[in-house]
Amino acid sequence: MFPVGGVAVMLLGAVLSGLLALSLAMLLRRRFGVLWAFAACGFLWSLVVVALVTLIPYEGAPGVIPADQAQTMCSFDYGGPAPEGFWIFSSGQRTLNTALFVPSGVLMVVMLARWRSAWVLVPLGLAGLVAYSIGIEVTQLALARLDRACDVTDMVDNVTGALFGVAIGLLLVVLLRPWRHRRGRKG
Repeated sequence: MFPVGGVAVMLLGAVLSGLLALSLAMLLRRRFGVLWAFAACGFLWSLVVVALVTLIPYEGAPGVIPADQAQTMCSFDYGGPAPEGFWIFSSGQRTLNTALFVPSGVLMVVMLARWRSAWVLVPLGLAGLVAYSIGIEVTQLALARLDRACDVTDMVDNVTGALFGVAIGLLLVVLLRPWRHRRGRKG
């Protein structure tokens, strides 16, 4: 197995994927408008950053966890043992788990508010973010070599962050009015 992990790998992945997202937004801005292009590409980038931070081992290369020591089910010990801090957020892993999903919620709302069907798409998008969080935790459980743990507290924190993001996004769209930036309309 190729050794990969650590904060440097997470940051490098975030920078490289950010540059790719920025390039894609620049290509899409003429066709779909600046606001939508940057919101959509920012949303995709935020999902990549979430995956990088949650699926790459933060201590360096993944180790080998013997089968008899591997986690067999998610922890349902709500608020259970979580590290006190995590490289950037000294206030704890729960704060990081919440903060990670806020940008995804905000950008999703800004991206979807362009269409009249946003009142249906935003709740569906929120459900997608919940499914994404569950998928991350299931992946952490299935790939014990990641040196990560599946925990219901993480899912609750992630969903809380997504809800905060959606609320902020709803306030933001009132100011940005993305429906005015539809292609073919002047305004």
